[in-house]
Amino acid sequence: MYQLSVIHPLKRAFITGAASGLGKAFCQELAKDGWTLGMADINVKDLEKVAGEIKQLGGKPLFFPLDVSDRDQYKKVAADFLLQAGGIDLLFNNAGVGDGGSFEEYSLENYEWMVSINQMGVVYGCYYFIPAMKKQRSGHILNTASAAAIGCAPTMGAYNMTKAAVVAISETLYSELMDDNISVSCIQPTYFKTNVVQFARGGEMVKKATQMFIDRSGLEADTVAQEILLRAGKKELYIILPKNARKMWYYKRLAPTWFRKKVKEQFM
Repeated sequence: MYQLSVIHPLKRAFITGAASGLGKAFCQELAKDGWTLGMADINVKDLEKVAGEIKQLGGKPLFFPLDVSDRDQYKKVAADFLLQAGGIDLLFNNAGVGDGGSFEEYSLENYEWMVSINQMGVVYGCYYFIPAMKKQRSGHILNTASAAAIGCAPTMGAYNMTKAAVVAISETLYSELMDDNISVSCIQPTYFKTNVVQFARGGEMVKKATQMFIDRSGLEADTVAQEILLRAGKKELYIILPKNARKMWYYKRLAPTWFRKKVKEQFM
């Protein structure tokens, strides 16, 4: 499927945020091809339900309750998965939270919360699984960032910052791991149908505004997952989607000051 099964015939994947949204869609797509799936999420009830669905689709679910911001818990879960699966072929650092608020009104506690999940959750996943990939001399890491790392829209400072960090981590590892036969992809989508703001702390207005953009997107998580897996099979570093997100990427590089003004006009 999507060339990934040819590249990784043992078909072992670990996915955070697996109980909903894009993480769930990744699990569903890979399950159809018989992958062993380490499914991790903080929402245990939904995780157990999705694991049952994955089994019916042909996948082999191994589910792990996990708060990706908990370093010690992540270390144990990673070790447990590697022991049960015998290795890892695909790592999806996908779990994340969305939120908003003007820079000085968004509390420092909220900044730290956002960093601990969106940024450090990716760091922990890479840190605990890369040694196994190096030992195998194979593997592929897919880090979920966002087109927010390109747009950096007003009132989204914490989210923009953490997603830009994920891009930087991915670019760094792309070079560092190349000689170890380990691929890295950085996923940067715009809005699509997911529940990224379920834990938002910025208030009801933030939730409503984000939900409006999600509903207007017309993009379903399964469609997004299919394109990502297809492009990951081609070992693309930047998986930016859909077309309007790729336009943003080009505009920012060709005319950065003009682009910043356009973003401000759209959001303020």
